[in-house]
Amino acid sequence: MKKLLALSALLISPLIATGADMSHGANNFYTSNQLTTEKVSFNNQYRMKIVGNLFLPKDRKEGVLYPAIVVGHPMGAVKEQSSNLYAQKLAEQGFVTLAIDQSFWGESEGQPRNVVAPDIYAEAFSAAVDYLGTQAFVDRERIGVLGICGSGSFVISAAKIDPRMKAIATVSMYDMGAANRDALNHSQTVEQRKAIIAEAARQRWVEAEGGETKYTSGTVHQLDADTHPIQREFYDFYRTPRGEFTPASSSPELTTHPTLSSNVKFMNFYPFNDIETISPRPMLFIAGDQAHSKEFSEEAYRLAGQPKELYWVKDAGHVDLYDRTDLIPFDKLTAFFKQNLAAE
Repeated sequence: MKKLLALSALLISPLIATGADMSHGANNFYTSNQLTTEKVSFNNQYRMKIVGNLFLPKDRKEGVLYPAIVVGHPMGAVKEQSSNLYAQKLAEQGFVTLAIDQSFWGESEGQPRNVVAPDIYAEAFSAAVDYLGTQAFVDRERIGVLGICGSGSFVISAAKIDPRMKAIATVSMYDMGAANRDALNHSQTVEQRKAIIAEAARQRWVEAEGGETKYTSGTVHQLDADTHPIQREFYDFYRTPRGEFTPASSSPELTTHPTLSSNVKFMNFYPFNDIETISPRPMLFIAGDQAHSKEFSEEAYRLAGQPKELYWVKDAGHVDLYDRTDLIPFDKLTAFFKQNLAAE
């Protein structure tokens, strides 16, 4: 217990020392007074419970069928980080919105916790469509999806085989497959990739023999002189009061960190293969023009069929679009979904 407390103090102390950058209207924990909120749960096809926050306009009229949007959080995050904000801002514009916890994360089911399972991640969005489409107040022919960061690649994976998703948008998208195979800007060699795979395989032996689970990647817990600028960017959101949130199913030490032995599942994840088959359903890719991840939105846009749009947010980085309300183009998202989820 003493060792755990000492570790907690070590992890918390940098938060106090560095504070948080709340510029450009950072408001991750925004709470709207125009909506009613309901925590809901439903099963995916594997009978795993998914938990989400359902947001409804307070002025919703009985007997009216509303368009709906499923919102997915960044990889390693939970619905309280970024997706609740987006879901509320869109619900204020007249949509029914559902911010979900991905399987193995947050309040959704899945063991072990923090496991990487790309197919099950994509399934969560189809299960959310199942749920919304069976509600008496939702028009099941007008359901869209929005994926932030890693969820951008998961919604694309889902939409390729689920035509019920009528409009697909991504913000600060990460192709989690390419990011793990090749790293940013294709900076990882095949030899380095094989070394990562070998380490994960060795860890599977450890766990098969009852050994301790290990975790990988995610966001650092301390900053020092050598911390990479990208890690600093994530740290300011996930490790400060700006966006830090620890669900009951996790601990401050484990948030954002997938399990080491499962993370290699991303090596087999190719969300952009056949992305053109989503056409003629519309796709919108939003990214900051200063984002370290912009290559993924550019590649998805290049490969996608029409209609499609790549929208750059001027002077915005990757994490800026998680919560900085002065930078996030909510008007653009609203117009996209209103046009493409309009009643016929």
